[in-house]
Amino acid sequence: MQLLQSYVDGIIRTALEEDIHYVDVTTDYLLPDGHTSHAYYIAKADGVICGLDIAARVFALTGQGVVFHAKVKDGDHVKKGDILATMDGDTKTLLKGERTALNILQHLSGIATATSRCVELVKGTRAQITDTRKTLPGLRRLQKYAVTVGGGKNHRYNLSEGAMLKDNHIDVYGGIRPAVAALRKQIGHMTKIEVEVRDLDELQEALDVGCEIIMLDNMSCEEMAEAVRRTAGKALLEASGNVTEANIAEVAATGVDIISLGALTHSVQCFDISMRFEKGEQA
Repeated sequence: MQLLQSYVDGIIRTALEEDIHYVDVTTDYLLPDGHTSHAYYIAKADGVICGLDIAARVFALTGQGVVFHAKVKDGDHVKKGDILATMDGDTKTLLKGERTALNILQHLSGIATATSRCVELVKGTRAQITDTRKTLPGLRRLQKYAVTVGGGKNHRYNLSEGAMLKDNHIDVYGGIRPAVAALRKQIGHMTKIEVEVRDLDELQEALDVGCEIIMLDNMSCEEMAEAVRRTAGKALLEASGNVTEANIAEVAATGVDIISLGALTHSVQCFDISMRFEKGEQA
């Protein structure tokens, strides 16, 4: 998955403008121009790294004269105490870009780490781990990139990428059958239809109208196993709702094809990384 540089730069510039209004009162008044330092990133936990290139770009857009050398790459598993990257150059640039770079790097690495854990927990089953649209505004592509770095797959990016009848669509239109029929009259031949179902009766209705993908919403593992049996490969089955690392292996064992988790992006814990400087002489 390739991120557009213009998109990444736009996020970084927005973050930098938010963090530095017009002057860094501490750094600009404390240090003389031309002061240089050596700094490095160190992992404070075990996990999967994501966003080092973006962190490097933060310093490039903050100022000049910083050489960033990554010791690992996105997708690498690291251990607590591992050195992730070194930075040499203009101290003012390093200090001004420190928090913005870490915010992005820690957040994306947290997503990649959580995704990797879920992928490992369902290994040996047919289930694929995917994200959802429950992303932070403006950061969706970054967050979905981090999911792929962690070994997961992406659900649709936005409302234009696929037809998905959620419970509210079905309720306001009057049922699965009429809603699917109305959609099929409008959409093109390349667009698949996914339907969210809340029980096995709705599952049967979705199967009867030939939906390609069926989301099993907040069903018990017993209900999902029965849904797999009834579907018998006629549609892809997606498990969604109340899935955690504690029960994800049990969910995968039901035989579903997809497990989607909003928690990968909307409430993930940041991966703990510190940026440290070598102590220098008084400026």
